[in-house]
Amino acid sequence: MNNRFRHINFFRAAAFTISCCFVLSCENDEKKIEEWTKKVVMKEVATNINSQLSQNGKIRATLKAPLMWRFQSDTVYVEFPKSLHCDFYNDSTQIESWLDCKYGKYFESMNKVYLRDSVVVINIKGDTLKTPELWWDQVNKTFYTDKPSEYLTKDKKIYPQKGITAAQDFSNIKFNVVTGEVQVKDDGFPQQ
Repeated sequence: MNNRFRHINFFRAAAFTISCCFVLSCENDEKKIEEWTKKVVMKEVATNINSQLSQNGKIRATLKAPLMWRFQSDTVYVEFPKSLHCDFYNDSTQIESWLDCKYGKYFESMNKVYLRDSVVVINIKGDTLKTPELWWDQVNKTFYTDKPSEYLTKDKKIYPQKGITAAQDFSNIKFNVVTGEVQVKDDGFPQQ
């Protein structure tokens, strides 16, 4: 019986020693853990971009840029860091307006484009919107900003101090907190 207790104690001691070895050997290197869990961002690079954007089988815009970066991480987005030119088309595929800026960022999941740095939008009548920052909603075909802007026509110079919301072709425009110059006729109404 005494021999039996010695065997049991021996096995307990051996099991305890082996389990201590397992616990002590499970230490992980912090660099390896960081490497395994770090956020991975995939980046694609393209140059001399000439792309057509379509919606429901119709061409809506043509985009030209010297450099494009496409990032894939939590969300997919595309950056145009060196400049961007875009022509917008109506349902008859005729140009209704065009846009130039120094930087653009397209959010694929939202179908929206953020534009900044010397943003200029001009329609076929020559009406011009200048702003430091602008959003383009591709689905609703609208531009909007909350930044001070400048809107010019042949006879009007309007400064929306709190931004603007406009249809892509400037057929419908909403100004926020406006100042500016408008030519009026003798009867006091603005000239058309």
